[in-house]
Amino acid sequence: MATMEDMNNMSGEITLPGFRFHPTEEELLDFYLKNMVVGKKLRYDVIGFLNIYQHDPWDLPGLAKVGEREWYFFVPRDKKHGSGGRPNRTTEKGFWKATGSDRKIVTLSDPKRIIGLRKTLVFYQGRAPRGCKTDWVMNEYRLPDNCKLPKEIVLCKIYRKATSLKVLEQRAALEEEREMKQMVGSPASPSSTDTMSFSSPQEEQNMPLPLLQHVLKKESETEDMVVPKQEKITNQLVLKDTNKSTCGTSLQMPFGKEKLPDLQLPMLSDWTQDTFWAQLNSPWLQNFTPTNILNFY
Repeated sequence: MATMEDMNNMSGEITLPGFRFHPTEEELLDFYLKNMVVGKKLRYDVIGFLNIYQHDPWDLPGLAKVGEREWYFFVPRDKKHGSGGRPNRTTEKGFWKATGSDRKIVTLSDPKRIIGLRKTLVFYQGRAPRGCKTDWVMNEYRLPDNCKLPKEIVLCKIYRKATSLKVLEQRAALEEEREMKQMVGSPASPSSTDTMSFSSPQEEQNMPLPLLQHVLKKESETEDMVVPKQEKITNQLVLKDTNKSTCGTSLQMPFGKEKLPDLQLPMLSDWTQDTFWAQLNSPWLQNFTPTNILNFY
């Protein structure tokens, strides 16, 4: 049993500035996982025991004992019923999907000695088989199949895959293209004052009565708005033509007279309709007097 002094020393070493936990794959399998399976308690408890499938990956960093960019957990292997013993890797908001086949891990001192297997999984948001791929990655380490030790516990390493600048630019371009397609596919509807829409007789027959009454009311209001506008334009054109004709005339009235005298015409009677009497009754013959004749000669 660890004493209080050992626990204080352990806590002090872990929290020392510059301390990092970056074990190799051989150390994870041959030391940490194997000792956990056989029940040997380690002096420094740096890897906690947690069922990570009860949490989403973005919540796991806060549940790990140590780690800044990589987080480690001992995880129980939960079997999924009715699927051939395949482990259940489903969370509340997504699922972990395996990529590729398992990779064998060997020791550096003896490359022929297999100490474990590594499975790589990627987290998808949504429900299988569909889902949105994320940048959360998990390496699941387990003991080899020929190992006589229990295999109900695995060691998982959680981290986020670094995204290159090229991939980020491609994502931004795709997002911009998608937004442009949405803008082109759904143009803004014109206002009611700019565009008038009238229903055909066939459409009016197929409309429900409340909807038809609403459409007819809107059309009537639109016509009431258009007619005064047309009358206003006509009055403006007439006024403009009147001003133009008034300003453009060259006729000047004599000084002291505001209007021209009326044109004097002879009065017509019934007997003036005769051609002969009309000639004798002309204004020139009426003024033909003896005095005028003497003046003429």
